[in-house]
Amino acid sequence: MTSRIPGFYQLPPRERLRALHRDQAVSDADLQVYTSEGLALEAADVMVENVISTLRLPNAVACNFVINGEDRLVPMVVEEPSVVAAVSNMARLVRASGGFVASADESLMIGQIQLPDLRDPQGVADRIRRALPELEQIGARVHPNLVRRGGGIREIQVRQVTYDEPGHPREAMVVVHVLLDCVDAMGANMVNTLCERLAPRIEAITGVSVGLRILSNLADRRLARARCAIPFGDLSTDGIDGEHIARGIASAWRFAWADPYRAATHNKGVMNGIDALALATGNDWRAIEAGAHAFAARDGAYRPLTRWEAHDGALHGRLELPLQLGTIGGPIRVHPTVQANLRLLKCTGARDLAQVSAAVGLAQNLGALRALATEGIQAGHMRMHARTVAATAGAQGDEVAQITASLVEEGDFSLGLARELLAELRSR
Repeated sequence: MTSRIPGFYQLPPRERLRALHRDQAVSDADLQVYTSEGLALEAADVMVENVISTLRLPNAVACNFVINGEDRLVPMVVEEPSVVAAVSNMARLVRASGGFVASADESLMIGQIQLPDLRDPQGVADRIRRALPELEQIGARVHPNLVRRGGGIREIQVRQVTYDEPGHPREAMVVVHVLLDCVDAMGANMVNTLCERLAPRIEAITGVSVGLRILSNLADRRLARARCAIPFGDLSTDGIDGEHIARGIASAWRFAWADPYRAATHNKGVMNGIDALALATGNDWRAIEAGAHAFAARDGAYRPLTRWEAHDGALHGRLELPLQLGTIGGPIRVHPTVQANLRLLKCTGARDLAQVSAAVGLAQNLGALRALATEGIQAGHMRMHARTVAATAGAQGDEVAQITASLVEEGDFSLGLARELLAELRSR
């Protein structure tokens, strides 16, 4: 299988699906899934409460990815124009220089058990530390199936935290961190159950009532990374020198490092890709967003998640962020399209999914920065948006492509012009 499918974006949706089927990227069974409604109302009713219907979003495929030397087709669920096109184009650009190199830590999630409003926080912390072997033994018995799969408790830490907001009474607290290797699960339910089981024993050891006991979505022991290097010559476009573009991208990154207002939009571009893959694979994109943005502020200032530098004849990019992803459990098993997407990706587990996600996030960020360093982000975005405008005006079938082309040629993407063009087309 190759992820390089020239002209894929020009095919109608069913022809794209048939092309993937011919290349054996999509099986006969998954072909049926992709051409069906995807999620039956009965299955949706099992997943969440008070279901009345389902809301479908575009399920697209990003092409051209090479990650750790392997071709990957990446499913993405997203409603925003230009996201899939941009990431596919950047994957093709990086492909020429060997693709992306990615890695991911083991699937460690953090559970927090809080002991609030303490008069002697040091004494409470010391008592817990002396009991750590006992607590680890209790915790090891909570998820025996997870242990058999190679997971389980890896460490228990004790932290002292102080609430000291100006103008309010100080409050000392102790927080117990339980680190659980969740293997291929996202792990929220596993971690919460573990915290609930440990809480009564911690109360008995300390003589203090436990407060909150819940996972943290700042999964900074579950990091994923991706990097790439693109020769200046490969970046050249429309008469613009590649080195000039590379230095423009590096300058845009420095702006994001210096200014949180820019960094917020910079990181949104990263998450455009990661969230779309998370949705396609049934993962909790809200938890991923929360962890990513908290990680971006870990040194006390909000910073970009990526880093771009131009040196030694190439543009060098890298990304690091926490990714709490799963490939088993919850809606992942219930939703047939999610299962088909994981098979399309040829996903081998949670760490593999994290590596692909990091590469997608880096590619998405590169696409945005390259556009900013050349024609500006809006020009490319509006070209993609023109299809939506044409459809909103009432264009159907082949009319969409014709109206889109006319809007791009005019440089006017208004709904009024689209309606005029459609009326003229139909009057011929």
